[in-house]
Amino acid sequence: MLADTENEDMASGERSADDLEAVFDVPVRLSVVLGRTKMPVSNLLKMDVGSVVELDRQVGEAVDIYVNDRIVARGEIVLVDGRLGVTMTEIIKAG
Repeated sequence: MLADTENEDMASGERSADDLEAVFDVPVRLSVVLGRTKMPVSNLLKMDVGSVVELDRQVGEAVDIYVNDRIVARGEIVLVDGRLGVTMTEIIKAG
């Protein structure tokens, strides 16, 4: 009976987390981009401890979440037990 259900799911194109089990241990690089800026090298060399770099984002604006250099989601920065984290607010579909 269970095999019939699995065959129906595969025939309809539905997938479950169990279908991805083979890749669960594949390491990926996750990056969260707060913002970007451009500046001349001369300004970069003048920076010191306490220097502020202005980014192209506003406070509260979503951050970009990348997996292996491909944007996959947007999210918000959160504080958890004194550490920074990110919560996903939007999944970006490939296209």
